[in-house]
Amino acid sequence: MHDDHDGPEDGDIVSAMPKIPVPDEVADAIRTLIRWAGDDPEREGLLDTPKRVARAWKEYCQGYGEDPAHHLSRVFEEVGGYDEIVLLNGIPFQSHCEHHMAPIVGKASIAYLPRDHVVGISKLARVLHGYARRLQVQERLTAEVADCIWQHLNPVGVAVVIEATHACMTARGVRTPGVGMVTSRMMGVFREDARSREEVLKLMGY
Repeated sequence: MHDDHDGPEDGDIVSAMPKIPVPDEVADAIRTLIRWAGDDPEREGLLDTPKRVARAWKEYCQGYGEDPAHHLSRVFEEVGGYDEIVLLNGIPFQSHCEHHMAPIVGKASIAYLPRDHVVGISKLARVLHGYARRLQVQERLTAEVADCIWQHLNPVGVAVVIEATHACMTARGVRTPGVGMVTSRMMGVFREDARSREEVLKLMGY
């Protein structure tokens, strides 16, 4: 998909990956996996699958090639005295678990209480995607997003809540569909003050 409005650096909608060369050892590894799963990598429908899978995984894991903190480098100080919560709610994302390399699909709510400057609101989503496009566990993803905002925006408080389903649980193992996992990280005033924490969670819909 391509976002005609924001350009290739946006990160909210990923442009199609170019057809990068696929090393022989990578394609061979995928052929081995196909055989081990019980199919024939030489049959017509699977001939091009190894290269497709390899390029897909380069796209799934493109977060390794960026520093999410870079998105927070440009801030705005002229905010008319605004000093209340800034919240981006229900940001959809997809990641892959590091244990089974199975999809993690969910949404995140990210909030911060600015001290003396703010950042463009889309940058919060870009920070999320920068970390999500790596092999992950949900707990670490939640902490990484919150810590990045805390360290680079110097806000009064940060709150991150992530709710997701894990294919390693819904499609294999216990095979329990419809079960979601919720993780949160509160920092600063949202951790120290119960009323502030209650306010931000209410705004998030929790």
